[in-house]
Amino acid sequence: MPKVDAYQHGEPCWADLQTPDVEAAKNFYSGVFGWTYRDFPTPDGPSYSQAFTDGELVSVIAPQNPSQQAAGDPARWNVYFAATDAASLMQDAVHAGGTAEFGPEDVGDTGVLAFLAPPGGGTTGIWQAGTHRGSSLSNEPGALSWAELSTPEPQAAVGFFQELFGHEVTEYPQDDGASYSALMAGGREVAGVLPSDQGAAAEWQIYFGVADLRAAVKAALAAGGQVLVEPADDSAEGPATIRDPQGGVLSLVQVVP
Repeated sequence: MPKVDAYQHGEPCWADLQTPDVEAAKNFYSGVFGWTYRDFPTPDGPSYSQAFTDGELVSVIAPQNPSQQAAGDPARWNVYFAATDAASLMQDAVHAGGTAEFGPEDVGDTGVLAFLAPPGGGTTGIWQAGTHRGSSLSNEPGALSWAELSTPEPQAAVGFFQELFGHEVTEYPQDDGASYSALMAGGREVAGVLPSDQGAAAEWQIYFGVADLRAAVKAALAAGGQVLVEPADDSAEGPATIRDPQGGVLSLVQVVP
C-alpha cells in the first residue's frame, strides 16, 4: 500500500464530508470502509473526525456549518484539487469565466483552502498544501479513487480547468453523441467531465476504492444506507453509487489493494 508523498498541480488530492451528524456518519463509513477515527473539537463545539485506512489518513468527516444545519441541508462530499498557489488561482478563475466562491484562507500551518466553480457551476475545492498534503493513499481501498464533474457546460468547464491547471485532455465519444473528457496531469488521467442530464445542476461525483464492491454495497445497506446505482451484473469493478443516512452521495469502485 504505497503512500502518496505529494500531489501535482491540478490533481485531486483530498475529499471530505460535511454532515449534520458526525457520529452517525462515522458509524456508517466504518461499516463500508473499515475506517478508524481520531476526533478533534472545533471552536463552536462539535468535533470533526479524521478518517484512517490501515493507519493512513484518507478523509475527514466534519460537522456542517450553522447555516447548513438551519437549512436542513443533506450531507455533502467535497473534492479538492492540489494547487501550487491558491491565491493566484482564484484570481485566474475569475478571468477564465469561473466564480471565486470562498477564500483563499489559511488553515493554520496545514495549508490554504479555497472554493471556486467553473462556468456552468460545480463547487470545486482548492488545496495548497502545507503540513497536510492530502490523502496519504490514492486509488486504494478506503481512499479517493476518482472524481468527475457533470455539468450543463462541459466544454466551458474543460477549457476552464485547462486554463487554470494546464490539464491535457483525452476525449471519449459516447454512444449518445456526447463526449466524456478526461483531465490529465503529469501524463495521467486524474478526473473527468461529462454533460449533466437535461435540467440537472452541475455537481461532482466522488469515487472511493473498495476491495470487494458487492461486499461494500451490502455493508452500506446493512448500515442504513441506500443504493442509488447497483453494480452492473457483468462488471466486478463497478461503479456503484450509495447514499448515506444523512444524504451524502458517494460512488464505489473496486480496486486492487
